[in-house]
Amino acid sequence: MARPPLRLKAPLSETALMDLCAGDEVLFDGPLLAARDQAHKRLVEMANKGQSLPFDPVGQIVYYVGPTPAPPGRVIGSAGPTTSGRMDALTAPLLELGLKGLLGKGRRSAEVKEALLAHKAVYFAAFGGAGAFYGHRVKEARVLAWPELGPEALMLLMVEDFPAVVINDLSGGDLYERGPASWRG
Repeated sequence: MARPPLRLKAPLSETALMDLCAGDEVLFDGPLLAARDQAHKRLVEMANKGQSLPFDPVGQIVYYVGPTPAPPGRVIGSAGPTTSGRMDALTAPLLELGLKGLLGKGRRSAEVKEALLAHKAVYFAAFGGAGAFYGHRVKEARVLAWPELGPEALMLLMVEDFPAVVINDLSGGDLYERGPASWRG
């Protein structure tokens, strides 16, 4: 019998992540940092120059999302995940700064999986095609940096009951490998 979803809130500690296993369901409450390709590029450039980031990265969760504009009466529009692999080349430098959670969709490269293990961080997947559903889970949204990037601006999202699944855990477990292997067995 599967255990109920675990509730997580940033900043994440290594202790909290130790109990997670690939395949576990989680619910996020609290802050998620919304960042896509262009925001990642700027964050890595800042880090390479030794500049302070627009947020404290230690223990934070980055959600790969470019939300749509908010319809009347809402804080945000659709907020579904984008493909994580597009951020792979820019991921390790941010993990080095203390990020503990990455949230998107799709597989990660071998290099990212190694960086996750080295920096004791976890990769979570959100459900593709559920952007409207996720948008309703966002209770507050504000731009932290680069508003000129539009939906690719760095944002702080405050969420409630935001579901995801652990894909890559601290022991090297990978749901994308384990799932198909179980069907072959």
